[in-house]
Amino acid sequence: MSSVPFHYVDLRAFCYATEDEKRVEDALRTFLPDEFEIDRVVNAGHHGDRIVVVSARVERADDVRHVLSKLSDLAEWDRVLAELDERVDDNNSLFLRLDKQAAFKGSAELGPGITFRAKVEAYPAKHETAVKNARETFEELAEEAGGAGESGGEAA
Repeated sequence: MSSVPFHYVDLRAFCYATEDEKRVEDALRTFLPDEFEIDRVVNAGHHGDRIVVVSARVERADDVRHVLSKLSDLAEWDRVLAELDERVDDNNSLFLRLDKQAAFKGSAELGPGITFRAKVEAYPAKHETAVKNARETFEELAEEAGGAGESGGEAA
C-alpha cells in the first residue's frame, strides 16, 4: 500500500475491573507497531468499579500502514465494504469495532471491545469523497489478504 488516505488512527479499549489490564493492553498492541506508547486513563464506573481506558493515536504514515496491515487479516471485508457509507460519519471519521478477545489472540475480527477510528483524508472534505478514499484503501487491503468475498464473525 503506497499512499495512506488517513490523517490518523485512534484505537481504544476499556479494561473493566474483571479484566487483566496487561491482557487488554496486549490486545490493543496487536494492531500497533512495536514499542508504541499506550495512554491509560483510570475512571470509575457507575457503581464505583475501576475502569481503565487504554488508547493510542497513530499519526505517522508508516505507523498507520502498520495498523492497516494488521487489519488485512479481517475476514469480513465484504461486510465492511458494504457498510462503508454508514461507517464513515459526517466528520469523515471511519469507525470499526474489533473483537478484543480475537485481538488478544493475535487476529483481527469485527466484534466488541476495541474501537478503531480513522480520520479519512478527503479533498474536498465531503462524506462521498471520504467513503471513496476509504473504499479504495480497504479494497486494496482485501486484495492483499485474499479476504474479499469471505464473511463471518460477530456483529459490530
